[in-house]
Amino acid sequence: MFTSFSKTTAVSLVGLLTLAACNSTPQPKFQQELFETGASPYARNFNSSTTDTCEAARRALLSQGYLTTMTRTDTVDGTKNFQPTGDTHIVVEFHVVCTPGEEASDTSIVYVNAVQNGFALKKSDTSASVGLSVLGSLSLPIRSNNDAMVKISSETIPSGKFYDRFFGLVDHYLQTVVRTQPVVSNRIETRILPVPVPEQLEAPAPALLPEMPDAIDKAAAAMVQPASGTGVAP
Repeated sequence: MFTSFSKTTAVSLVGLLTLAACNSTPQPKFQQELFETGASPYARNFNSSTTDTCEAARRALLSQGYLTTMTRTDTVDGTKNFQPTGDTHIVVEFHVVCTPGEEASDTSIVYVNAVQNGFALKKSDTSASVGLSVLGSLSLPIRSNNDAMVKISSETIPSGKFYDRFFGLVDHYLQTVVRTQPVVSNRIETRILPVPVPEQLEAPAPALLPEMPDAIDKAAAAMVQPASGTGVAP
């Protein structure tokens, strides 16, 4: 009797728990966001400027078949189409933002976000009624089937390995592509140069007169003084 009662009670409790689980509303995913301060799968640090890093991200997306649009040097957007089956279509939208790093001026942080949009082929019935005035208010329905791609899902890709492969490709292009050299923003000092003074020409030295020969000097002295031993007649 006790064993039978215990089994019946256990079955009832299991049924109540199952019913409660079915009636409980599942928690939305956005309420599960933790906003932790640790490492994020959507961000990565690079030892390069924001311009060089975004250029490497653009090359990484282009090398994998993404159609990119780059309107600014710190943002890159890309899209790629997939067709898993004939009735389904997937579009991956890639968004990249490059911001300055925290340690030095030549570092940057890259934030990425990829959204997967799903589309499915749906058939929609359209009906129209045609009124015939001859038969009074008689209407004849006309039906047609139209096929259209309808968006059925849109979700951010949470896979860490997906973004790890992207960041690895960005680092590859940073190592192989020539980077731009930053312009040094030092202050430029100017000063006025002195006006050049024209050089003054030196006056030519006066020409020296030639010295008189000694013979002329002796002749002149002999004419002034009489010769020795000669008398003058009275």
